[in-house]
Amino acid sequence: MNHSLNSNYSIAIIGLGYVGLPLAIEFGKKYQVVGFDINSKRVIAIQNGQDDTLQTTPAEISNSKGLKISDAIHSIKHCNVFIITVPTPVDQNKLPDLKPLLDASAMIGTILKKGDIVIYESTVYPGCTEEDCVPVLEKSSGLIFNTDFYCGYSPERINPGDKVNTITKIKKVTSGSTPQVAQEVDDLYASIITAGTHKASSIKVAEASKSIENAQRDINISFVNELALIFDKMNIDTQEVLDAAATKWNFLPFKPGLVGGHCIGVDPYYLAYKAKQLGHNPQVILSGRAVNDNMSAFISNKLARLINEKGLPIKGTKIILLGVTFKENCPDIRNSKVFDIYNILSQMGFEVHVFDPFANASEVFAKHGIALITSIEQYDGIVLTVAHDFFKTLDYGKLMRTKDSVLFDTKSILDKKIVTARL
Repeated sequence: MNHSLNSNYSIAIIGLGYVGLPLAIEFGKKYQVVGFDINSKRVIAIQNGQDDTLQTTPAEISNSKGLKISDAIHSIKHCNVFIITVPTPVDQNKLPDLKPLLDASAMIGTILKKGDIVIYESTVYPGCTEEDCVPVLEKSSGLIFNTDFYCGYSPERINPGDKVNTITKIKKVTSGSTPQVAQEVDDLYASIITAGTHKASSIKVAEASKSIENAQRDINISFVNELALIFDKMNIDTQEVLDAAATKWNFLPFKPGLVGGHCIGVDPYYLAYKAKQLGHNPQVILSGRAVNDNMSAFISNKLARLINEKGLPIKGTKIILLGVTFKENCPDIRNSKVFDIYNILSQMGFEVHVFDPFANASEVFAKHGIALITSIEQYDGIVLTVAHDFFKTLDYGKLMRTKDSVLFDTKSILDKKIVTARL
């Protein structure tokens, strides 16, 4: 291996979603970079300066001087560093779906050369890089791991919709398949990450660190979600309890709510899968997941109860769900639990409308068969499901069809005086 940071790195970023495109832009400021994606429509949009994830701006794309965008495999043949940032979802049985990851590995293997480094950023369980991906790279390339080519793992820490904690301002965990490669991978990321890097002792340690970051957050949220279920039965306002408890200096300020998205609602299943393979039943992780996955049903049933208490019939009662993305101020609808609420309320017999100024209407319709409304009317039930800043500016009095209309604030961002209930 003869690269050093002084040599000419030529970097290929595989997968240009929420993670890959911002990363490609940053590396493109210092290196020759090809951003590669198999989605030709996405590639054409980025070439025209458009990023429908809203993670980057046209100016940021055009100011990354070393960056080229392509969907052609021959355009990355010359590269010597390949960074794979494809999705790692779960299937309908909540089991890891490694197909995008292994397909990307097989594709890279066809163009892998001696001395090349393949770095994975996709969230996986500990051991996945070396036990699942490396054999695919070896088979596809005919090369030998740690003799002909090398691997690294540096878990993504992109926070969708966050314009403050951007990629360069979040400390990056790095690792490599040999001590020399680990240092090289660390130096490479350190050249663009102003917040600094943390070099893990092994790829497995780096993989595990990402797994537990999201599992920890999931478990903390599941605890306050369980409190919300308990306090609802006691007729106590959960937010008031949390506000009181938060006056203690070491109380952790988590809020109840829906847990969706591509990280917190998915990654704990990867860790649980590996634990079960090794004969350990991960009780805390899975119980937290079960609580969080149940919140859509709880919110739907509570709304139905509130409407029933107002003496309104289910049939003909109009409900609006304000927000369908998995988090505020971003268009990402992956694994959003709002769709579950829509389906449950629709099955109950309510007339359900959905409004979201951030979500891509054609994507919502294509994936879920729901036509987003473009103008808001008046409703019997209003459910604030996503804390978009836009929703803080609405005149809720004008949205209510009658004085008996229900306003259910599941995010606790509205004035308590105007809401019927909070989560």
